Amino acid sequence: MIPTKNVHDNTYTILIVDDTRLNIRILERALSREGYRILTAANGMDGRALALAEQPDLVLLDIVMPGENGFETLQRLKSDHRTAHIPVVFISGEDHVETKVSGLDAGAVDYITKPFHLEEVKARVRLHIRLSIATRALLTVQAEKLKEIQKAQSELLTLPEDLPHARFGVVYRSLQEAGGDFYDVFSIGDRIFGYFLSDVSGHDLATSFLTSALKALLKQNCSAIYKPTESMGMVNHVLLEILPSGKYLTASYLVVNRASQQVSVVGMGHPPVVYQPVAGAPRLIELDGDILGAFQEVNFGAASLDVQSGDRFILYSDGLMERTESGTVWSELGEPLLAMVEQVPRFHNAQEAADLLTELANLQYGNPDDDVVVLVVEV
Repeated sequence: MIPTKNVHDNTYTILIVDDTRLNIRILERALSREGYRILTAANGMDGRALALAEQPDLVLLDIVMPGENGFETLQRLKSDHRTAHIPVVFISGEDHVETKVSGLDAGAVDYITKPFHLEEVKARVRLHIRLSIATRALLTVQAEKLKEIQKAQSELLTLPEDLPHARFGVVYRSLQEAGGDFYDVFSIGDRIFGYFLSDVSGHDLATSFLTSALKALLKQNCSAIYKPTESMGMVNHVLLEILPSGKYLTASYLVVNRASQQVSVVGMGHPPVVYQPVAGAPRLIELDGDILGAFQEVNFGAASLDVQSGDRFILYSDGLMERTESGTVWSELGEPLLAMVEQVPRFHNAQEAADLLTELANLQYGNPDDDVVVLVVEV
């Protein structure tokens, strides 16, 4: 994320990284007279440390330096999300076309050759500062729009206090402003509630706009007069018409009838629901089922269980335990998940259980790199 510059601060900072002291003195003197705040470093490592700490508006970077050369410094600046946004201009005695092209391909925004002309340097610095200002302004507007979308998304989500008789707890953490995970909890009939959790492929703006459509579809099609698989079939039919090409959903759908003490589970290519009976070990309800929004003819996995008061069901998204860096995937994490569920004390209520389960996953697998939803339902 690009740091926001104070709107009242009209001073722009330039970091000069060069191992030749004379070059630094010439550039520092010329640019400071233009009103810029100047930082200097004699090598790439010190330059990167200053870039991280001071967040300059522009870096003028030499290529041939002892230790870490300019290409290595640029690569490390661009690979760190905290400095990747800072524009870098190479200023070097290397005049070969191949070197210039390599520098621009590596992520530099410009290339100035030595011996440089100060008027040219000042003109290019002005140009790239202006471009940086425009880029920051554009990204700020986009970020504000995404925050509005995130706010609208969160307002669509049902909270435990909104529907206390549904007896659930939830953790919802969106990694980006426009998240791809969605859940809903709703009443189907007297003492009958539906619990839906899905993960939409991709985390772009098109994905975020689907949440309101999903909520409407569930309200229209999830009813006591339809079997849970029939409801999901009708949702699938509409999704085929409205989903952008290449989009689909994985999902779990749970219907809890507290009057008859029965639970129905529908699996749609999603990580298996955990069933934790009040007296007994937790187990996975593994169901093979087609994903939503991809096929005209679908076959969803389904199961029905007789339950008793105090039994729990846990729906979750793959972001709870999957981590890209370690290569962990949910299909390999069933047993570790059950072990974590057993660590949650039974006297915890549903919300406390959801919170603790999320915390245990983070402790064991590290901070998530995807959206996370954990939905704990108590019969």
